[in-house]
Amino acid sequence: MNRIGARANNIDNVLSLRGDPPQGESKFTPVEGGFRYASELVAFIRDRHLDFCLGGACYPEGHPEAPSKEQDLDNLKKKVDAGVDFLITQLFFDNADFLSFRERVIRAGIHLPILSVKQVKRFTQMCGATIPQRLLRRMEAVEDDAEAVRQIGMYHAAEQCLSLLKENVAGIHFYTLNRSTATRAIYQLIQAEVPRS
Repeated sequence: MNRIGARANNIDNVLSLRGDPPQGESKFTPVEGGFRYASELVAFIRDRHLDFCLGGACYPEGHPEAPSKEQDLDNLKKKVDAGVDFLITQLFFDNADFLSFRERVIRAGIHLPILSVKQVKRFTQMCGATIPQRLLRRMEAVEDDAEAVRQIGMYHAAEQCLSLLKENVAGIHFYTLNRSTATRAIYQLIQAEVPRS
């Protein structure tokens, strides 16, 4: 399916995977002219300015084909640098494996800021929402500083939540996108402002 076909079918998000070897084979061999690694697929999509929100896979215990966990992290960084927007882990059964992996990812300098201005714009365009011009101008003024964007977003969200709570809304739902740090910070800001009964 090409980009036009994908858009016609309301496909906005693409999980860009290399794929597994054919059944019965233990080694992956790309078809002629095909991609050997998912990072090549990501680069191909980004080079053509296809504005999908791209996901990629990562492996808390290391990719089975990687000679070492260090090499696996190098390959993951190539995928991120090629343009993925988010990562989904392969399954794991021991949380210690994931937590160790997360630490190694951070130390390797792999970061996918969910609250980047570019991603906020993309998400809002996908769902038909609008960003208030005042908020957009504030974020664009610091868009090269991910932490500053995050702070602006957190305070805006906290003010928005407090305003909604004053209107007696039944509840507030957060899209955390598997990153709860900002949501926890927003919750703490709200707790500091909401009088306890």
